[in-house]
Amino acid sequence: MSRNLLKTPPVRPRVLPMRALGRSGLKVSALGFGGNVLGWTVDEARGFQLFDAFTDAGHNLIDTANSYGPRGGDPAPGASEAILGRWLRRSGKRNQVLVATKGGREAGIGEAGLSKAAIVLAVEGSLKRLQTDRIDLYLAHVDDPATPQQESHEAHAALLKAGKIRALGASNFSPERLASAIELDPQWGPASYQVLQLGLNLHARAALEPYRPALKRLGLGVQAHSALARGFLTGKYRCEADLAKAARGDSVRPLLSPRGLRILRALDGVSVDLGVTPAQAALAWLLAQPGVDQALVSATHLGQLADLLSAAELRLDKAALDLLERAAEPEG
Repeated sequence: MSRNLLKTPPVRPRVLPMRALGRSGLKVSALGFGGNVLGWTVDEARGFQLFDAFTDAGHNLIDTANSYGPRGGDPAPGASEAILGRWLRRSGKRNQVLVATKGGREAGIGEAGLSKAAIVLAVEGSLKRLQTDRIDLYLAHVDDPATPQQESHEAHAALLKAGKIRALGASNFSPERLASAIELDPQWGPASYQVLQLGLNLHARAALEPYRPALKRLGLGVQAHSALARGFLTGKYRCEADLAKAARGDSVRPLLSPRGLRILRALDGVSVDLGVTPAQAALAWLLAQPGVDQALVSATHLGQLADLLSAAELRLDKAALDLLERAAEPEG
């Protein structure tokens, strides 16, 4: 037998439908990979496995930040970016993947804030750690009221012109500050924010409402992070004793309320009816919301990732959507 016949054929990524991410010009899969777990609850070897599985399944955007990495102590900045960068180099998949990263939080000397010097320093540091010549989507991680928005705008414009970033977004901005930053450019051109990233999920379903007028008027794309409410919507936290099961268990303690448990019961009902998991049902609800272009999901092992990715092709009928909406109504 020919030696060539014994070789394992290369994995061909699935071809999934892509969505326009607002007016950024980027086409994204319904789900993006959230790199906040890298260097914290996911080490490099596991991260490489997850990235391979994610891209082989046809998904195309990996989100990280220069501040993501180990929690506590005084970790080196950019641990998550560095892991992603080494995978990009090893895998040869840079041209198949959209890389999103963020700056503005304190992640190293001189990198906090949105001054021109801080933005340039942060972008250069991210490019080096990511081992790439461009960032597909660069987001301001937090607002910086101490810096004139015009200064940030000019820094972003220069980086776009140099080809170091392709599109811009904002996270943790108020609707008013987001709109005022965009309106610095009368044409709302590429140097203005084109994507909004915010915490949005079935439990936090109202988070998008204050932004809707700006979204409609300015044509922003929306990425939902915390899509599973730090794991609460998977159903693994149902009582106080469950909080000790994971590193971020304490962060979901406030969700163990009558309303939170009612949401879990509704997800259980939809899951049983459709033969899916609560996480899949919660993500399918999110992806069905008007204005939501992409949900960011994090996973720590391959089985969990496969479960989450199945939600990209799940469609909930009106009865299921209505049941979840009623369960998520605020108390009183």
